[in-house]
Amino acid sequence: MRRAIIVHGGAWRIPREIEESCLRGVEKAARRGFSCLLSNGSALDAVETAIRDLEDNSTFDAGIGSVLNAEGKIELDAAIMDGKFLKAGAVAAVREIRHPISLARKVMENSPHVLLVGEGANKFAKLQNFLSFHGLVVKRELDRWKRLRSKYVHTMQFSEEGADTVGAVAMDVHGNIAAGTSTGGVPFKLPGRVADSSLIGCGLYADNNLGGVSATGYGEEIMRLVLSRVVCEHLEKGLNAQESAEKSIRLLKRKINGRAGVIVLDKKGEIGVSYSTPKMARAFLTEGMNHPKSSI
Repeated sequence: MRRAIIVHGGAWRIPREIEESCLRGVEKAARRGFSCLLSNGSALDAVETAIRDLEDNSTFDAGIGSVLNAEGKIELDAAIMDGKFLKAGAVAAVREIRHPISLARKVMENSPHVLLVGEGANKFAKLQNFLSFHGLVVKRELDRWKRLRSKYVHTMQFSEEGADTVGAVAMDVHGNIAAGTSTGGVPFKLPGRVADSSLIGCGLYADNNLGGVSATGYGEEIMRLVLSRVVCEHLEKGLNAQESAEKSIRLLKRKINGRAGVIVLDKKGEIGVSYSTPKMARAFLTEGMNHPKSSI
């Protein structure tokens, strides 16, 4: 099988001044994940490795550098899925977790559940020996929160300034496919708001017989169409990765004027990318390539 990985750093109106940082970030994550595959790591290992790297990069809205909710707190969502057994794990609205993608994997492997949320997810994290991490807030997001508080206080609104969820899809040497997503959500969201990133079929999906998908963009719109599962339905009908990505994004746009992007890896190891937002940061690396190819 052709080992491959594709990662994204969000689909939104990415400001010109951070484009280079976004490109460097997704390239580095793709290299880290692919190195894992070359060392005979599994697709799950590669996805987790790549996303952990993005969660440590404060350029992105995941892990360190995540946006703050209306109360000035960071609440994180993440999920991971194994395409071999259709197993999945997810967490939502967790706090003080540096790598929510790793916690999501622990839910999949060490619990009978798929999704844990809020206080329950944080209690599970302690049982799994995750240490509380207090360095998630960066000055950029604290300044943004102060500005938004003066604009949206006493309202039920949130900002659409950013939606840079991160994600990855990988195939290992055995043909196993995995997908994952991680996000801090949208700026000034209501406490307890859950993103598509933690919902199987919405923000991600993986099935060895079809392919893998990670979605990004405006979560409420992605959830309404169950976007990642829609992509897989097109793969099931025989469309390739690129065709499935494009057709799904067109459907999202036509039905609800949705703004999102998807990265796709089909069962043959072929790559697909499509988005209806102004920009989308992504990078991929496959067997035979010396360096990742990135775009924004």
